[in-house]
Amino acid sequence: MRKILKQEFFNRNASIVARDLLGKFLVRKMGRKEIVLMITETEAYDGSHDKASHAHKGKTARTEIMFGPAGHLYIYLCYGMYYMLNVVTGPKEYPAAVLIRAAKLWTSDVQSLDGAPIKDWRASLCDGPGKLTKFLKIDKKLNALRASPKAGLWFEDRGVKIKKRDIKKTPRVGVGYAGPVWSKKKMRFVLCC
Repeated sequence: MRKILKQEFFNRNASIVARDLLGKFLVRKMGRKEIVLMITETEAYDGSHDKASHAHKGKTARTEIMFGPAGHLYIYLCYGMYYMLNVVTGPKEYPAAVLIRAAKLWTSDVQSLDGAPIKDWRASLCDGPGKLTKFLKIDKKLNALRASPKAGLWFEDRGVKIKKRDIKKTPRVGVGYAGPVWSKKKMRFVLCC
């Protein structure tokens, strides 16, 4: 069963969406090549009150997409080197998003988008948000697009059931600047199995 996740899935609280994305699939299509990854790690960024969120300082040219409709892609460059893939959540004008931190290949019958065979498909090729976007050739060209087959990047439910006990909640990574309260909030979700 392949069911593309629609706007209503994303039009919820960022932490709920972040948790519910574990075990869902990120699909990237370029030309005839399609790569499917199961999402294994996410982080929630919830509103302008969240001091770890880019939207904490209000609407800017960079963060404007976070104030838009749920289900759109928010992609930004981090440290001038790595693109970060986020999906906007919640109601319009409420700036929230989920960062996709890690995913794993779902099949052994796969080549990279460059056409090179992937020798060890079980390896964690995408165990970090920068590795993930590099592997899937995600950059700012996708920013502000709705996650959909038309965009070449979308999310699917393929019927994988995740038990609560298989999800670990931790503080988000690299948000010490958010202060002692927001840097310690457990808004990172990791699939442990």
